[in-house]
Amino acid sequence: MEKFFGIKEKGTTFETEIIAGITTFFAMAYIIFVNPSILSDPFNIMGQADTAAAVRDSVFIATCIASFVGTILMALYAKIPFAQAPGMGLNAYFAYTMVLTLGYSFSQSLAAVFISGVLFLLITIVGLREAIVRAIPNNIKIAISAGIGLFITLIGLKNAGIIVGDEATLVAMANFTEWTPEIAGATVAIIGLIIVGILYKLKVKGALFISIIISTIIGIPLGVTKISGFAVSLPNFAAFKEHGLFNFDFAGLLKLGDGSIWSTLLSLLTVVIALSLVDMFDTIGTLLGTARRANMLRPDGTLPNMKKALACDAIATIVGSCVGTSTVTTYVESSAGISEGAKTGLASLVTSLLFILALFLAPLVGIIPSAATAPALIFVGVLMISTIKEIEFVDMTEAIPAFLTIVMMPFAYSIATGIAFGLISYILLKVLTGKIKETNIITWVIALLFVVKFTLVG
Repeated sequence: MEKFFGIKEKGTTFETEIIAGITTFFAMAYIIFVNPSILSDPFNIMGQADTAAAVRDSVFIATCIASFVGTILMALYAKIPFAQAPGMGLNAYFAYTMVLTLGYSFSQSLAAVFISGVLFLLITIVGLREAIVRAIPNNIKIAISAGIGLFITLIGLKNAGIIVGDEATLVAMANFTEWTPEIAGATVAIIGLIIVGILYKLKVKGALFISIIISTIIGIPLGVTKISGFAVSLPNFAAFKEHGLFNFDFAGLLKLGDGSIWSTLLSLLTVVIALSLVDMFDTIGTLLGTARRANMLRPDGTLPNMKKALACDAIATIVGSCVGTSTVTTYVESSAGISEGAKTGLASLVTSLLFILALFLAPLVGIIPSAATAPALIFVGVLMISTIKEIEFVDMTEAIPAFLTIVMMPFAYSIATGIAFGLISYILLKVLTGKIKETNIITWVIALLFVVKFTLVG
């Protein structure tokens, strides 16, 4: 195993990789509960409570399986410490846009995800996705890391309950003048952040993981950590067989739109473009941004085994659709494990095995509150924002695209949208200032595709 993963060669240890893998799992374990809730919600909205319950049980199993497959591929094929799972945002698009707004059935939506996964795989095999990575300007590549830092910080602050929604100002700080369960969670998160800061300063190995455990324990007397009793139980495989396993309706895709072939193709094309662009750039952004912080990139800004990593993403999406869940993507929470020192696929192997165990130990996994994992995300944001000092701010044709890349990730709640704004503004500024020669055709095509997505797809 040491030789297979190159543990010593990459300057890490078995202990470090195992702790990092566990940390990554806890940082993203919420998806096994949130994803079933989102994908089953359309049936609740349509008043089909029984179907919603069955779909929720099915998607729970699908989420664990898809996350296991995607992550173990990263471990054994790409051999890098990144984890995969059904993507947040992509699952919402599946449920609320494809099913509720566009009128796709659950089976038709899964078929569309399957098609997009096959498309991902084809363009990866021919090297187009790697060419896209190389076409991203260097300052935007640097900005991606800083932008993800802000984005993951916002996720952490939101999960902690420190930042809340506000109709007047969009977001605001929680009201600490009244002690409520939400404030108790925010308090636990703040304590956890202080703990991880102290441990990291003292160079304690496993600082993030230790802070999650301590925060979980602190949350018990405050009512934040819910100990409902641990039990081993079998998943609802009957629901999985009915609603998840190979639940495709390809024929139904041919009847979308107003019935004409062009309407059908346009409807399907817009959905596939939306799924493809968001997943592609969420994954590319996460890989580049997180790997930069961990000094895993080559001098030219590319990631070793990038093609294999992108292939893992594509295969995981195909498998995910086959078992009944939305698009699978690389998770930004992988940065929690990488910040613990993960450098090899062994960390991903540990994370993947925990996803399978979660099928039967869901009550135990559910004990870890979001307030306990939030400090890890916020702290990773602190580490990742440091790359901002490498950006060239003197040239405004470089500075503005980089700035938009950074700020649009948290403000639009999307890594892909941040990259889109960066690339579109980059092209416009270079052209309008007479620097068109600094652009390339692939960057133009990507920017135009994003324009099409924003104006025609949404």
